[in-house]
Amino acid sequence: MSVVFNQVGFIGLGVMGEHMCRNLSRKSSRPVHAYDLQPAALQRLRDDGALARDSIRDVAAHVDVVFLSLPSIQHVEDVCLGAEGLLSGDRKPSMIVDTGTSDVARTRALAVKLAEQGVRFVDAPVARMPEAARDGTLLIMVGGGQEDFDALKPLLDCMGSDVVLCGGTGCGQIVKIANNMVLMMNVAVLSEALLICERAGMDGKQLLDVLAIGSAASQALNVAGIRALAPRQFPQGRFSAAYALKDVQLASTLADATGVDAAILARTRDLLQGAVANGDGQAYYPVLINRIATR
Repeated sequence: MSVVFNQVGFIGLGVMGEHMCRNLSRKSSRPVHAYDLQPAALQRLRDDGALARDSIRDVAAHVDVVFLSLPSIQHVEDVCLGAEGLLSGDRKPSMIVDTGTSDVARTRALAVKLAEQGVRFVDAPVARMPEAARDGTLLIMVGGGQEDFDALKPLLDCMGSDVVLCGGTGCGQIVKIANNMVLMMNVAVLSEALLICERAGMDGKQLLDVLAIGSAASQALNVAGIRALAPRQFPQGRFSAAYALKDVQLASTLADATGVDAAILARTRDLLQGAVANGDGQAYYPVLINRIATR
């Protein structure tokens, strides 16, 4: 018998989460109970039909499943298991879904702890830009069992155009970490190539425009390269160097755990660490080119 979630919760209304929650509220035909520390975000979603709740525990008291869009696994653990968390009240959800990017080992450990209390846990990190969150065209990489995936998919389809079961618990996080690892390393390589060619006398934009129709073409080149690296535009409010560093550090942890000498990854991590240390932590992550330029 298939599982049906009649009441949905959403916690974490940041750059991605607010759009995701809005799409759930508009498309799912289910009540969506939302909570965030920022009252303004709650008010905007209330205007779109979501039900604003006063606390994490208040969300738990009303929902069957709750989605989390939070900065780190530490926040996820606190929201799930903290003194005022999802499991602290008389009523708890039957399933919790982490849509952020989190450490694989801690994700799996948390799933075990929650299972001991009768709560299923699914990792479902999302990829693509805030515009995709707004438009409901995210890539969502799911780690969990087939039955849980089947139950969640109608809700995930409200937020993403590509919803993929990647394997068991933690596999969604593995694929997301790999996605961001490859992206960040590509941007580091593009940065080196751009600087070399510019200093050799080539116009950077023209270089990348030509590469984009050759065998060097990639999503990283089309988005980060042409839109940010060539014009040196690194605005705040997009995927920041600090967030990129977090994801690359997760990849480094996974590399260490699996015994892989990931030298290119280590170089990319060093560049991002330098950008953050230089005060560019909130700038769009291709700002790492500035670290290469100073060496």
